[in-house]
Amino acid sequence: MINFLDINYQKLSEQRSSELFILRKETFKDRLDWAVNCINGMEFDEYDNEHTTYVFGIHNDSVLCSVRFIETRYPNMITHTFAPWFDKVELPQGNYIESSRFFVDKERARNSELYQYPVSNMLFLAMVNYARHYGYEGIYTLVSHAMLRILKRSGWDISVVEQTLSEKKEKIYIVFLPVDDRSRDTLIERSNPNNLFNHKQLESWPLNIQPNPLRV
Repeated sequence: MINFLDINYQKLSEQRSSELFILRKETFKDRLDWAVNCINGMEFDEYDNEHTTYVFGIHNDSVLCSVRFIETRYPNMITHTFAPWFDKVELPQGNYIESSRFFVDKERARNSELYQYPVSNMLFLAMVNYARHYGYEGIYTLVSHAMLRILKRSGWDISVVEQTLSEKKEKIYIVFLPVDDRSRDTLIERSNPNNLFNHKQLESWPLNIQPNPLRV
């Protein structure tokens, strides 16, 4: 039904990278009207580089959703691009990752059988499983107020580290996303409200979400 996997920037095929960057342009420029750079109908920036890994949610060989990860020891949006906006940006030393460019393509989701499933929660779960699989201690991210509400509704026990106002005078937040057992189990429950999927299957990475044949 939907498969979540990770691909490093250097291993992205031309077809998959074009698909990703086109979807990002449609999401962040066309729909959200963010101040992002777009070239030839695609959105990408300096953080799409050899230090970057993408998590994809793939449905019928098409990208349905994605998020971008960079280890916090490398330049990232929190410590570089947006640092001047905040009074203080001090991410802890340790094995942490920064996430950005989180999106779910709403049109593709609506036009598939996945319209009835909590795809955003599934992508949150994929983020946790990815981080746990590779031994990361947690995730830091920069979000809008709308995205903060979505994160809170998921049940994920997130915490706001810092907040400020954007150039549009809208609140933006640095948020810590834990990847402990409690976070994983909560997101499994929110991704599987009708128990259509095997619980143990949802703890794995890569994450292959298929309905349990005994439940459908």
